[in-house]
Amino acid sequence: MSAHRVLVTGASGFLGRAVATALVAAGHDVRTLQRRPSGVEGVQDVLGTVTDPATVASALDGRDAVVHLAAKVSLAGDPADFERVNVGGTATLLDAARAAGVERFVQVSSPSVAHLGTAIVGADADPADPVHARGDYARTKAAAELLALRADSDRMRVVAVRPHLVWGPGDTQLVERVVERARAGRLPVLGHGAALVDSTYVDNAASAIVAALAAVDRVHGNAYVVTNGEPRPVGELIAGICRASGVRPPAWSVPAGLARAAGGVVEAVWRVRPGADEPPMTRFLAEQLSTAHWFDQRRTRADLRWEPAVTIDEGLARLAPPRA
Repeated sequence: MSAHRVLVTGASGFLGRAVATALVAAGHDVRTLQRRPSGVEGVQDVLGTVTDPATVASALDGRDAVVHLAAKVSLAGDPADFERVNVGGTATLLDAARAAGVERFVQVSSPSVAHLGTAIVGADADPADPVHARGDYARTKAAAELLALRADSDRMRVVAVRPHLVWGPGDTQLVERVVERARAGRLPVLGHGAALVDSTYVDNAASAIVAALAAVDRVHGNAYVVTNGEPRPVGELIAGICRASGVRPPAWSVPAGLARAAGGVVEAVWRVRPGADEPPMTRFLAEQLSTAHWFDQRRTRADLRWEPAVTIDEGLARLAPPRA
């Protein structure tokens, strides 16, 4: 793979940091753009936001490729903030990338852009649907993906990659919240915990994004879901995360329908009186924890010429706290 001068946005986040690290290891010249230092060795940090055209233009100077991860990721919040960062920021970045002569653009998206609330069983990357996507994050990420793919051309080739449920050591979104809530006795199993779900170990998600950058000349204009390809019952996955982290798995359950109804109530209250942290339940979260969502990975692996290197069991072993 030839080396590129890559701008990575959002490299202070969990996945963004892993992607920037993997790109450096692959021999690329990496610059990052985010609001705080990335902490990645071997990169040039530019501090700022993708919503600021001047900062974006400066960060893109001399770059020939972009990997765009910066986003507002939350279960709740002001809808205008999601729109400003996820849609407006992507539009600003795309316009500046075209003006700067960027030739390759990887849009890091999410399978939630095509999740309509029902089970996903062996699906591929269905079209992003901002009208029916569940919640402000998914809706705005869907709109951003469509913007990116519409920008695809022979001059700037664009591919969208949708890693699903990324987790690993240092993850503050899935792993930390599961462990904290389980430790406090506030983590139920929804329904029977039997819904099959895919997930992605962080190193695999990062290597798939690096592979997409290498493959963009062949696969531009397409979207790809990325997972470990090892769907497991959601209750089993959560229990595995808990045990690996030294916490007792949840031993109580809540009917899935009740959890969805409760999530709707919590969302309504959160809009009026938001809490300091994420809401304990939302309709989207209840759907994710109680319905199947696993994906056919054959097209992803063939087109990107990529295979996951870390199994779920190996990843869970890496979650274990170091021995004293």
